[in-house]
Amino acid sequence: MKKWLSRTARGGAVGRATVWGGLLALGLGVTRSATADDAPDAARDGFRWEESSPTSLGLWEGQHPVLVYNHGVIRDPRAPADRARSSYIHPLYGLDGEVLTDDFPEDHWHHRGVFWAWPHVEVDGRPHDLWMLRGIRHEFERWGVREAGRDRAVLEVHNAWKTARRKVLSETVRIVAHPARPDGRWVDLEFTWAPEGEPLRLVGAEDKSYGGLTLRVAPGTDTVITTPLGSDPRDLYMTPLPWADLSRRLDATGRVSGVAILIAPDHPDFPPTWLTRHYGVLCLGWPGVEGRTLTADEPVRVRYRLWVHRGGATVGQLAEQHRLYAHPDPQ
Repeated sequence: MKKWLSRTARGGAVGRATVWGGLLALGLGVTRSATADDAPDAARDGFRWEESSPTSLGLWEGQHPVLVYNHGVIRDPRAPADRARSSYIHPLYGLDGEVLTDDFPEDHWHHRGVFWAWPHVEVDGRPHDLWMLRGIRHEFERWGVREAGRDRAVLEVHNAWKTARRKVLSETVRIVAHPARPDGRWVDLEFTWAPEGEPLRLVGAEDKSYGGLTLRVAPGTDTVITTPLGSDPRDLYMTPLPWADLSRRLDATGRVSGVAILIAPDHPDFPPTWLTRHYGVLCLGWPGVEGRTLTADEPVRVRYRLWVHRGGATVGQLAEQHRLYAHPDPQ
């Protein structure tokens, strides 16, 4: 039996997913969660992309949800109307089907799963704020590659950054999901940004540097943020790092899950700066407070890897994951 439903996290998150094997109990829409026992089905069935709503495209591996890419405009009735957004990943799922990301959290309505945005976008001599969705927004244009097999799933999306005046930048997003393994799952992200006509300047937040790829994690407790500097209960500001991990005991499951962001070594200004927050967010800060001007004749390409894992992660495990990403073992 297949049941369409809207998965919600705290704050009325609106990511959608298609759930197989749902058990409807007394019409209440109760479903069976995917567990590790279903892993053989994933290996047998491979990946598939499915439209989970007119605004969202879901990825599954066998019976396991992997992620949802929201290409259309997503709204939450509790949030201010101007916080409607598109072009981001939510939910990102854990290995056992748990929702790892948050959307429309009440403390930061603009936070949205796995997203990429900047607080200062200057174009045509005017300031805009893609972070807070003021004066500029992502807009879906068309699909590129969409593939699904046993060894990987690929999605390529072409977006525009638009102000009230015009399209100011062409964006290509490439998502590559790898099969789940006992130690976790890799989801690779690649972005290419090319201004349309006039140059466009990106600048991070003052004194914090955030602006770029951002991960907002689902509500939980016992949060541990691990970086090459170790696990520190303090938040980091404007700190150069090649990777960072946030693990916590999720309220929805009572179990510990985590996600790491790994930076490709060919990233501009490697390693970029970060802002980490123990309330549940990892923020890259590239190009940071000094900013960078993008021009149409020199598109910028950046690459990242998400490592989704059960439980916590040690410095050694995370360093090895980054090594595998930076220097993959020959096949």
